[in-house]
Amino acid sequence: MDPPAATRLEGIFKVLANDTRLRLLHALARTKELTVTELCASVGMQSSAVSNQLQRLTDKQIVASRRDGNRIWYRIADPCVVGLIDLAWCLVETPPPPDGTS
Repeated sequence: MDPPAATRLEGIFKVLANDTRLRLLHALARTKELTVTELCASVGMQSSAVSNQLQRLTDKQIVASRRDGNRIWYRIADPCVVGLIDLAWCLVETPPPPDGTS
């Protein structure tokens, strides 16, 4: 991996290293497409906070949107993100060895 690629990857991990953004992505991964109102209900946050986090995800092209009248629908733009979240769940859900070593 060359330095520019490592820097781009670091940027993706930095954006994903946030509990709110992970919860938003999890909600989107489960339902494919949601509005800000639906995302707010899903994560229990105000629309301004959700919109701010969606903007960060959109800036990194992790999330995309489409307009339908006066509603904006958000979806995960790259299926690799869903795979990455699934792999991360695997790390969290794997119990430690019985002797406490890694």
